[in-house]
Amino acid sequence: MLSFNNNQILLKRRPTGWVTPDDFELVQTPMPTVATGQVLIKNQFLSLDPYMRGRMNDAKSYAEPAKLGEVMVGGTVGEVIESQHSKFAIGDQVVGMLGWQTYGLSDGRGLQKVGSKSNPSPIPLSVWLGAAGMPGVTAYAGLFEIGQPKAGETVLVSAAAGAVGSVVGQLAKLHGCRAVGIAGGPEKCAYVCEKLGFDACVDYKSPEFRAQLKAATPNGVDVYFENVGGAILDAVLTRMNNFSRMPVCGLISDYNATEPYGVRNFVAILSKRIKIQGFIVTDFMSIWAQAVQTLAGHILAGRIKTHETIAEGLENAPTAFIGMLKGANLGKQLVRL
Repeated sequence: MLSFNNNQILLKRRPTGWVTPDDFELVQTPMPTVATGQVLIKNQFLSLDPYMRGRMNDAKSYAEPAKLGEVMVGGTVGEVIESQHSKFAIGDQVVGMLGWQTYGLSDGRGLQKVGSKSNPSPIPLSVWLGAAGMPGVTAYAGLFEIGQPKAGETVLVSAAAGAVGSVVGQLAKLHGCRAVGIAGGPEKCAYVCEKLGFDACVDYKSPEFRAQLKAATPNGVDVYFENVGGAILDAVLTRMNNFSRMPVCGLISDYNATEPYGVRNFVAILSKRIKIQGFIVTDFMSIWAQAVQTLAGHILAGRIKTHETIAEGLENAPTAFIGMLKGANLGKQLVRL
C-alpha cells in the first residue's frame, strides 16, 4: 500500500442557479489498498464537461445524480501504478471515469487501455478525453447517426469552438459539407474558421447575430447540431430547411438558469417538418470503437485539429469548471493533475 494521500474534490452541496466554488470541497484521504482484481491509477488529466452540471442536481435524468459528500464525477486519463488485475499492468495508460481525484481505484470495468510502457499511446494522453474520446464520439454519433448529412449540405453547430462542436464541423468538412459554426466572440470565430477550417462562423454575442447567421447560411441549414438552446435555437429555427435534422446534444444556456428559456419559435418545427432527436453518447455504444478508430486516424493524419485549455492542479478544477460553463475555454477544458 502506498503511504501518501489522495487529493479529492467532493460535491459539498447542490447549487441553485450558477455553480460556485463553495459547492465543492477539497479533501485528503488515505491511499486505498489494492485488492485482487483491482488497479490503482495515477490520474494525469481530468476532463471537465457541461454534463457534470446536470449531475449536480438531485433530479431524475438519464444518469444518477452525483452524491453529496462523494467524489465529483468525471472522466480521467492516467497510468496504472499498482495492479492486481490480470488485464492491466503497471505502466498501462488508461481512460476511465475515476472522478475529481489524483488517484483512482478500479476493478477494471469501464477502463479503456490506450497505451502501455512498451507501446505508449500514439496521440497525447489528454486527447483521449477530447477529440479521440467521449466528446469526439459524441460529435461523430450525433452528426452521422442522427444528422445524417449528405455531401453539399450545410451543417451548422453551436458552441463550435468547444470540445464537441469543433469536431462536428471538422467531420462535416471531411464529409463534403459546408460547415458553419456559432461561437462567442471574434477570437473564437477566427479560431473556428482559420484553424479548424469551417466555412463561416457567427458570433452570437454580436448585435448583428441574426443578420450574420442569415448571411452565413445562404442556402439554409440542413443539419443543426445543438449544444446551446435558448435564444440561439430560436434564431436557428428561422434558417432551417424543410426536412432538416437536429441532433440535440446539449442545452448549456439552461443548465444554470432558474427559469429555462424554452423554445419560442416552436411552430417552425412543424412548418418545416424538422426531425429533432435528443441523445446521450452512451446510446451509441455499438459504434464507439469504430468512432474512436476513425477519430484517432483523423487526428494522427492531421485532418482533425485539437486545442486544449488546461487548468493546473486539482484545487483549480471548480474555478475551471465554472469558467467552462460560461464559455471561457477554447477547445477542450482539462485539469492537469
